[in-house]
Amino acid sequence: MRLLVTGAAGFIGSHLCRRLVAEGHEVVGFDDLSEGNAQVNLADVPEVKLVAGDLRDAEAVAAAATGCDAILHHAARKSVPRSVREPEAFVEVNVRGTLNVLLAAREAGASVVFASSSSVYGDQEVYPLSESFEPRPRSPYAATKLAGEALMRSWWHSYGVPTVSLRYFNVYGPFQDPASEYAAVIPRFVTACLTGSTPVIYGDGEQARDFTFIDDVVEANLLAARAPQAARGLVLNAGGGREPTTVNELLALVAVAAGNAPEPRFEPAREGDIRRSHADISLARELLGYDPKVAIDEGVRRTVDWSAARAG
Repeated sequence: MRLLVTGAAGFIGSHLCRRLVAEGHEVVGFDDLSEGNAQVNLADVPEVKLVAGDLRDAEAVAAAATGCDAILHHAARKSVPRSVREPEAFVEVNVRGTLNVLLAAREAGASVVFASSSSVYGDQEVYPLSESFEPRPRSPYAATKLAGEALMRSWWHSYGVPTVSLRYFNVYGPFQDPASEYAAVIPRFVTACLTGSTPVIYGDGEQARDFTFIDDVVEANLLAARAPQAARGLVLNAGGGREPTTVNELLALVAVAAGNAPEPRFEPAREGDIRRSHADISLARELLGYDPKVAIDEGVRRTVDWSAARAG
C-alpha cells in the first residue's frame, strides 16, 4: 500500500512511519516542520518520502495524497493552554487543514484515519468514557478535534470516503519531546527524574489520566486503516485499557524507573485541563479488534530506558 502520514515528523507520526516502512509499505510524509523534528524522529527511516508543506495549502495536501490508498492524519496544532491563547490559528490548521485532507482523500480515493482526542469529552459525571456520551469540549483545541470528527463522519455519509476517528487518551513513549513549553507530563517527569531537576505538577496531582503507550496507538491506526464497513464514519476510543493513573502516581512510577525521586513543585492548575480521563474501549475492541498490550509501569520503564540511552 501507499500511505500518507500527515504530521510525519512528530511523535505519533514518526512511529507510524517506522511501523509502516517495516511492514513494506510505501510511505509519504507531510509536515510543516514547525514542531516535528525530521532529523531526529525520521533518521532511521530514510525510505519515507517527506514533503514539507502546510495543511492550509490545499494544493500541497492534494499533491502529497496523489496515488495513496490511505491517509493517517496526525498533523495539527496541539496543546490545550496554547489553544486558549491562539484560537484562530488552531481553527485554521486543525479544522481547515482537516477539510483539505478530506478533499484530497476524496480526489485520491483514499481512506482516512483521523487523530482525535479524549479532550472532546471534557468533564463528565460517569466513567469510563463512552463514545455515546455528549462531548463537552473545554478548550479551543478540543473543539477543533470535535469539528474534525464531524467532518470525518460527513465525508463517509456524503461522499463514501471511508473514515475512522480515533480519540487518543494521553499517548506517551519514546521520541516524545520534553523540551517544548507544552510538553506532555511523562517526558517532563522523565527528564526531571533523570537529571535531578524539579518536576512541576499543575494542580494537586490527583487528576487522573488514561495513559496509552505509543505502540498500542500505532496498532489502533493500522486496524482502523483496514476497518470493516461497520466502523466507517465512527468515532472510537483508543485508550490504555486499564484504570487511570493520577499524576502523583505517575511521578512515583517514573521515579522508580529512573532510580531518582526529586521533590515536585506544585503550581496552579492549567486553564482548560480536565479532571479525569478513562476510556471505554469496548467498541474499538469489538469493531477493530483493538487490544492494548502495554501497562503503564512497563510503558514508563521503556520510555525512561530510551531517554536514558539517548542522554548517555
